Amino acid sequence: MLTSILSPMVLAFLLGIIASRLKSDLKFPDSLYQSLTIYLLIAIGLKGGYKLSLATFEEVALPAAAAIALCCMIPLWTYAIMRKAGKFSVPNAAALAAHYGSVSAVTFSAALAFHEGLGISFEGFMPSMLAMMEIPAILIAIALARMNYTSSAGQASIKEIARELLAGKSSLLLIGFVIIGLAVGKTGWEQVSPLFDMPFKGVLTLFLLEAGLVAGRKLSDLKKGGLLLIAFGIMFPILHAILGIWLGHLAGLSLGGATILGVLAASASYIAAPAACRVALPEANPSYYLTAALAITFPFNIIVGIPLYHEFAVYMFN
Repeated sequence: MLTSILSPMVLAFLLGIIASRLKSDLKFPDSLYQSLTIYLLIAIGLKGGYKLSLATFEEVALPAAAAIALCCMIPLWTYAIMRKAGKFSVPNAAALAAHYGSVSAVTFSAALAFHEGLGISFEGFMPSMLAMMEIPAILIAIALARMNYTSSAGQASIKEIARELLAGKSSLLLIGFVIIGLAVGKTGWEQVSPLFDMPFKGVLTLFLLEAGLVAGRKLSDLKKGGLLLIAFGIMFPILHAILGIWLGHLAGLSLGGATILGVLAASASYIAAPAACRVALPEANPSYYLTAALAITFPFNIIVGIPLYHEFAVYMFN
């Protein structure tokens, strides 16, 4: 765990939180933040598509089934528990279910960097699992809200929601470049790898510095969610990670691959899901879903969760 905390990526994230809490004037231009996001999504998708082109259907089928099962099941019980035990309204419970059923590309990137730093191998097609898991949970959560609640605000149509999800930069770039990587294969990847392979960790370090600044600002909202939201934002990811690792093990993934699937299950979206919830669930309170995803779960996963999930996987595989 100490190795993870002492990595440049995690230390940059912590520096961002500290700078934010000290009210430093450090800030990233919005255009730079958007550029870093685009770079990470392209790099993940392109390399993942190339690695997917080298895999057989038999190697991918069971892990893909496990990934889809996770992103379909997690929003169902998250919604039910937050409604019954958490006493959240339908829109707020559905918004939390959407965020925690979907995935975080940056948390996934940090998990890749963690494994590569320790020399732990994993299946190269794991980015395709990320692409598969991003959208279904959001649609399921929105469907749950529609079945259980009549909004006083104008509801967005399914067409509008689908456009928001598929045309948003996260889904479009990730899915699009997985397909491109799959199409161009090894020859195409070798042409662009000097830009999208070696610089990846450096760009991730810059992005996590900015993410730390944003997370630090969101820490002020923790009191709005209370202890229940804090407990939810830590305990649910741990439980989801254990489930993801177990399913990954059953699906035949390596220790590294199963851990990364666990990280995906434990992560919470803060790019695609917020955009969809603003359109489909306008009455949901962003202080709940953004604070939980960005100020609780994301820092926990980056600093503590990823190495902790690795230890769970080591125990499970032994």
